[in-house]
Formats: sequence, structure tokens, C-alpha cells
Amino acid sequence: MACFQIQSLAMWRLLTLVLVSAATLFAQKYTGPQPEKADLPYLLHADSLVATEAGVAKEENRKAEVVAVVSGATSSAGTPLSTPIFVIRTDQLAPEKLEIYKMEVKNGQREVILSRKKKQVAKPIRTNVIRLGDNLYKIEVDQSLQNGEYAISPSGAEQVFCFRVY
Repeated sequence: MACFQIQSLAMWRLLTLVLVSAATLFAQKYTGPQPEKADLPYLLHADSLVATEAGVAKEENRKAEVVAVVSGATSSAGTPLSTPIFVIRTDQLAPEKLEIYKMEVKNGQREVILSRKKKQVAKPIRTNVIRLGDNLYKIEVDQSLQNGEYAISPSGAEQVFCFRVY
């Protein structure tokens, strides 16, 4: 009976060692560039990061529409990648609550229709959020984006982080 307990204990130790080793092998270790500022999404371009344009979207009521408007016709942050990847170090933002919206340029400003006659119009673009380390996350766009203006925004907030795909 004592021999069985020793073998069983040895088997558990071996199994634990194998599982820890496997977890270490498959763990994703991020060695890329680090964001300078917290709570600001950065576009990942090979070995460099491009800060998105931080701003505020003003909500406007127009007849039967509610529109979020950002001043300026184009963002200062851009990427040639149709499936951009973002890196963000968080302090207060929750990366899983960030949503990406396509914006239209009208009258020298960027806008997105949030609702029309009490119906939601803008739908967020699907993303995947991957934890890279302590408060460090990668956000991958789940579909190919067309050339144009986009905004990342925490769900329900006026804060926006703009970028363009060219």
C-alpha cells in the first residue's frame, strides 16, 4: 500500500512538472515595442508604434438622428494595413470595452450615425483582445477594413481614439 502511495505521489509530481513546462512553452511572450502612455491605443507597425489621435466626440441631435462628431476631416494617425493591430497599456480603460467604428467625412469633420428614429445604426467592428502581460493588451481587428476614417471608443463614452486606413 505504501509503495502505491509513493508511485501515485511521484506520478502527480511528474504530471505537474509536465503541465507547468507545457504552459511555459505555449505562453505568449510579447517582446515588441512598448506604449509610451497608458490608456492610449497605438497602431502596431512592425517594430514601431504609432499613437492614435485622442479626442472627444460631440453628440449632435439632427432631426431624427443622433450623430457623434469629431472635428477635422482626417486623423493624424494612419496605417496602410487593412487589418490593423493595436497595442495598449491600460490604467483606467478596459480593453474589452473598446469598440471600433467606421466614420464618414462630411463638411470637414468625421461623424458616425449612432441612432436614427430610436434605432441603433452604427455597429462596432469585431475585434479580438489578447492579454500580453500586466496591463498590456493587443487588439486585433477581426475583418478587413476599407480605406477611410475610424474611431476607437470605450462603450458609451465620448472619448475617441481616431486613425485612418489608407
